Formats: sequence, C-alpha cells, structure tokens
Amino acid sequence: MFRGYLETLYLQKSDLLANIQYSSISAEIFIVLVKMSKFLKLLSKVLSGTADSNLSFDELCRLVSNLGFEERIRGSHHIFSKEGIEEIVNLQPQGNKAKPYQVKQIRNIILKYKLGNNL
Repeated sequence: MFRGYLETLYLQKSDLLANIQYSSISAEIFIVLVKMSKFLKLLSKVLSGTADSNLSFDELCRLVSNLGFEERIRGSHHIFSKEGIEEIVNLQPQGNKAKPYQVKQIRNIILKYKLGNNL
C-alpha cells in the first residue's frame, strides 16, 4: 500500500524539479528543494517500516511537525494534534531514539489520512 503512496510523492517532486530551470534557480528555491528532499527521505524511511527501531526521536518529531501537527510538551511527552485527525499522538524518547511502536503509529496515521500528499 505504501509503495504506491511513495511513488506518488516522488512523482510530485520530479514534476516540480522538471519545471525549474537550474540556470535560474534562486537560493530560496534551492533551500526549499533540499528541505523537501530531506522530508521525503524521512517520510520514505518511516513508511518503509525497515528502520522503526533506528529512527531518532528528533527526526520523528520533525516529521510529525512537518506534516502539520501542532506540538505541546509536558515533561518528556511530546503531544501532537492536528485538526481533522482524530488520533492524538503522544511521543516519548527512548534515549535519543524513537520507540518503534510509536514510529508504527505515525506510519499508520500517515497512511490512513494520506498525509504528505500536498507537497
């Protein structure tokens, strides 16, 4: 299921790159493309399910924030919510890593609500 989803995201990125002439690329556009590329790599990592136990907590929080969730922090709990998403995501670090079951929870939410499609 997620393979088709990733292909759609990469096609959107490819279409964007094809419409930009590199000779006239501005620094702002370049920075946006680099950030989008990092976001897509991280999204791909989460959706693939192969790195659930090897994902840093900061990366997971950054991904969830980039998907439009609002974050509030209570002690070590990072609580994310987003209008239109019924689940409230509660993340806690395990050292500097994300807990594997929380990565899976984020993956399921991304797939359920088709998040990240509006790049």
